[in-house]
Amino acid sequence: MRKIITYGTFDLLHWGHINILKRAKSLGDYLVVAISTDEFNAIKGKKAYHDYENRKMILESIRYVDEVIPENNWDQKINDVINNDIDIFVMGDDWKGKFDFLKDYCEVIYLPRTVGISTTKIKKDLLKVNNG
Repeated sequence: MRKIITYGTFDLLHWGHINILKRAKSLGDYLVVAISTDEFNAIKGKKAYHDYENRKMILESIRYVDEVIPENNWDQKINDVINNDIDIFVMGDDWKGKFDFLKDYCEVIYLPRTVGISTTKIKKDLLKVNNG
């Protein structure tokens, strides 16, 4: 069995998220998604609309996702790969090169982002509507 892992906040779920999850799952048999905890988001200076437990529940209901684990800090990735017997690490290509250090432990693949959609874009569009 080939196991894949990806990371993210996965707030304000949209078709770009579904695309990356579907493409990640197509690379193997079992997809683990590590989502940023609320505490980790605070360290990164981010605030998700949905709290960790609700984002986790949403992701667990997606057919491409087999398991959801918490992302508590930047440095846990090597341990996650080892402890979960991961074969492939997947991230969006806007992170290209940032996780190449994991190539000593698994294959690293950067997938193209879905053009025209992002959580940041949704938040900006909502601001325009509410302030317009």
